[in-house]
Amino acid sequence: MVGRRYEVEVGPVAHGGHCVARHEGRVLFVRHALPGERVVAAVTEGTDTSRFLRADAVEILDASPDRVPAPCPFSGPGRCGGCDWQHASVAAQLRLKEDVLAEQLHRLAGLDLRVPVEPVPLDLPEGSEAPGEGLGWRTRVRFAVDDSGRAGLRRHRSHDIEPVEHCPIAHPEINELGVPGHPWAGMETVEAVTATGSTDRAVVITPRPGRMLPLVRLDAPTSIVRVDDHGGVHRVHGRPFVRERAAGRTWRVTGSGFWQVHPAAADTLVAAVLDGLDPRPGETAIDLYCGVGLFAGALLDRLGPTGAVLGIESGQQAVEDARHNLRDHTNVRIERGRVERVLPRTGITGTDLVVLDPPRTGAGRDVVRAVTELEPRRVAYVACDPAALARDLGYFARHGYRLAALRAFDLFPMTHHLECVAILEAAPAGRNG
Repeated sequence: MVGRRYEVEVGPVAHGGHCVARHEGRVLFVRHALPGERVVAAVTEGTDTSRFLRADAVEILDASPDRVPAPCPFSGPGRCGGCDWQHASVAAQLRLKEDVLAEQLHRLAGLDLRVPVEPVPLDLPEGSEAPGEGLGWRTRVRFAVDDSGRAGLRRHRSHDIEPVEHCPIAHPEINELGVPGHPWAGMETVEAVTATGSTDRAVVITPRPGRMLPLVRLDAPTSIVRVDDHGGVHRVHGRPFVRERAAGRTWRVTGSGFWQVHPAAADTLVAAVLDGLDPRPGETAIDLYCGVGLFAGALLDRLGPTGAVLGIESGQQAVEDARHNLRDHTNVRIERGRVERVLPRTGITGTDLVVLDPPRTGAGRDVVRAVTELEPRRVAYVACDPAALARDLGYFARHGYRLAALRAFDLFPMTHHLECVAILEAAPAGRNG
């Protein structure tokens, strides 16, 4: 059915950056549309037997008042898939994300709760030009490379690559490197990184198997890092890491290691986690999926020398970075491995506080059970996917932990993504959520 066109009335927003429409009883998930619009939708995925179809709005018959001209020349039906809401005002994007979060909480956790999605402004250097509302925030951009050596960004739900000249949501220092304008024959990906709070920039290159690194000449000074066939990181030029600044200290992040991509994200999330947990001197805490140690370090500062923190992380390089970043503390331990395997082997039978910052798939049933068995006073759950969060909140409720507070932040403008910080605590006796 790909290519068929239907005139439809667009209904509510759905999780994933599209809206729901119906044609002759069949559901269409329509991108590039807004609730209340009448559009011509062209099917992009689906057959006669599919339960639902995916489609793009290719003609707008009756536009929403929230519709705006897309600031990115590479967005639109069939083009770059990195952004979902270029055609919506930033204020409308916040409402759409609130709707999605409320729907997921209701459907998966049984919670009737509407949480405002808080905008997070860029802290621009004095005298710098604002990139435009919702733009210029992404400090890490991974470009894919096609067979001809051109770098670009992937189209929605596709391995096809959209050639771009620049990325409007990328930080200006990313665009200054000019990655798309240089040849990358034989490369799989090229990731451009600019640090927050330092002048560090890096380009992390992953060659295709058996291919050699090309001579790299970019438009601005930067370190060059190569990733080998086994995921190992090797310095080519400059440092193999960037120095990020957050929570009052400097953090080493090697290669393409995980760090929040919005410049204000790390400080915003640390503040929300500490405010919700209210750490007390002398308490113990566990930081699960701890990455390079951001939350563990922030907790150490509040728990003091008589407190203790255990961090668990599966990535070898992230563990090395975390141990380096927290090397001045004797009351912290970083263990490597999958959380669901390592946590039961630690021998720890209880703790005061837990921070969960899992990948997009969420923590899951087994990790939630293991956390609640430790009977923490409070749990801070940092989530980048509202569906995974809502599902896990349901698991917590079954183990006697209720949602005490929830905040949501717009750390990914122009996309459907948002970041949440949920605070959980043991429900009063006789209640289960």
